[in-house]
Amino acid sequence: MNNLMDLGGGVGWLGTLVIGGLAGWIAEKLTKSEMGLFLNIITGIIGAYIGGFLANAMGLQLGEIFQGWFLGNLIVSVIGAVILIIIVKLVRNRSA
Repeated sequence: MNNLMDLGGGVGWLGTLVIGGLAGWIAEKLTKSEMGLFLNIITGIIGAYIGGFLANAMGLQLGEIFQGWFLGNLIVSVIGAVILIIIVKLVRNRSA
């Protein structure tokens, strides 16, 4: 079982922060949001778990599709982070 600071590719805590920050930043740009570095990292890390869950649920083996851990983890993290941002925006708009 993966712990919080390992996105499943054996990247460790530093790699998790780098991938999380990059994924959160890409998701921020794709959704036209303004969050800042800290929230980008948090969004990217949570997005990694959302994306990983969805990829596993669909039976996708990204480790087999992409050679190396970085690209597969980044794609999964960005997709999950975009989904997370969209859900947060929907909840905020609904309560406003």
